[in-house]
Amino acid sequence: MSHADSQTVSISLLDKEFSFNCPADAEAELLASADLLNEKMRDIRKSGKVLGLERIAVMAALNLAHELLQSRQEVNSNVEQRIRHLGNKIDAALQNSSNALNTDETP
Repeated sequence: MSHADSQTVSISLLDKEFSFNCPADAEAELLASADLLNEKMRDIRKSGKVLGLERIAVMAALNLAHELLQSRQEVNSNVEQRIRHLGNKIDAALQNSSNALNTDETP
């Protein structure tokens, strides 16, 4: 990524400003990610159980990673279920086709 293709974007996390270089076409995604992270960090700070910006950031990152892993697991489970369903449909169609051929061959 050349300097001409990137831009500096400022984000705020728990009222602290951070600046990042990112590709010009990725600014919206970076800002949306920062908003989500800031929301998670605020929720953690509100709970009062975790103190310090770094600890709150790590806890928010762990929570987001956990949510991502759960989501991936659900997607994989749904895909496996759909594949089994399609396999059953194919087996049934092949069985029906085989039965139809056997019926046609009977004199």
